[in-house]
Amino acid sequence: MNGDGIRFNIAALAVAAGLFWGAAILIVSAANLLWPGYGRLFLDLTGPIYPGYRPGGGPGSVIVGTLYGLVDGAAAGAVIGWMYNTLAASMKRRS
Repeated sequence: MNGDGIRFNIAALAVAAGLFWGAAILIVSAANLLWPGYGRLFLDLTGPIYPGYRPGGGPGSVIVGTLYGLVDGAAAGAVIGWMYNTLAASMKRRS
């Protein structure tokens, strides 16, 4: 630490969050194709969020869900990193 406090690398956090969320949807969706019923509650929650993604809709749907997950996770990671850096800088100025 250089005395400025800890700051997130927003791009790195966005990539990591995007890969994590995309992989989560990919793994659960693919497992659901092999074992129907697996992860159904998770998939039923994510299905209505992403247009064109239908849980259990076949390999094409798995790809669509994974792509949505990558983009959604990256956006969430970027927003969380930006919010953290902004709030940390604000708190540092206060003290």
